[in-house]
Amino acid sequence: MALKVVGSGLGRTGTKSMQTALNMLGLGPCHHMVEVFAHRETMPLWIDAGAGRPNWDAIFKGYCSMVDYPGAAYWPELAAHYPDAKVLHTVRDADSWFESTQETIFAPDSFALSDGPQAPFFATISNRIVGNIRERIHDRAFMTDYFRRNTEAVKTTIPAERLLIYEVGEGWERLCKFLDVPVPTEPYPSENTRKAFSFAAARQREAAIKPGRD
Repeated sequence: MALKVVGSGLGRTGTKSMQTALNMLGLGPCHHMVEVFAHRETMPLWIDAGAGRPNWDAIFKGYCSMVDYPGAAYWPELAAHYPDAKVLHTVRDADSWFESTQETIFAPDSFALSDGPQAPFFATISNRIVGNIRERIHDRAFMTDYFRRNTEAVKTTIPAERLLIYEVGEGWERLCKFLDVPVPTEPYPSENTRKAFSFAAARQREAAIKPGRD
């Protein structure tokens, strides 16, 4: 199954809600970081991707769409590998995004800031996500500029007819039109608040350090 939707939006841009939305629209299963934790046997495939040996068809076997990390860190490669896929770029106010990251994915105890002593996967993903900006991730001015530049890179790379820039909270209409699917009667989902993220992350840290868990 080839991906029909490639999500290029950074983490903390409504990607968990978008995962649920795409599943509701019949474009699932949708891959998200939570899928990696649910299927930890795929972590070696992501390690290989980080080493320049990606097997995208194996990583996304059984998935119809993808949002959030780790996949979003590879959006140029995925857009090229799946040329018929539409590209969905989730955005929000840059300052609001920065503040959210500081309490979640870039909090002091987050996996993104860890060298991954529990598992090589976390180090691989950390390197791809923060890479050479690691020393600047708490710098508001730098990171909000990074956020905007990332969006501009997507807009420059992806043809306009293949791309939707989706503002967090805008609902179904433009999304459904872009994907050529009916608008659901149910409200657009709202998931993974900062509090919920922190709780889930704590559970994942606990699972990661306990041997024999999978």
